[in-house]
Amino acid sequence: MVKFYDAKTEADLSRVETVLKQAGIEYSVSSLSEPAVSGEIEVAEEDLPKAEELLLKNR
Repeated sequence: MVKFYDAKTEADLSRVETVLKQAGIEYSVSSLSEPAVSGEIEVAEEDLPKAEELLLKNR
C-alpha cells in the first residue's frame, strides 16, 4: 500500500472513500494524531494511477 491522500475533514474522507468504493479500489485509512486531520488513505501501488484519475474527475 502507498500513501494516496490526506483527508483534512470527515466530509473530505467520506467523499474520497465513496469514489474509491464505486470504482472497486481497495484502500485503508490510517488515523493521524492531529485532531484536525481525518486520516491518511492508502491504496495498492497498482491502483494508484486509476485512483488519482478518479479523484481528479470527481473534485
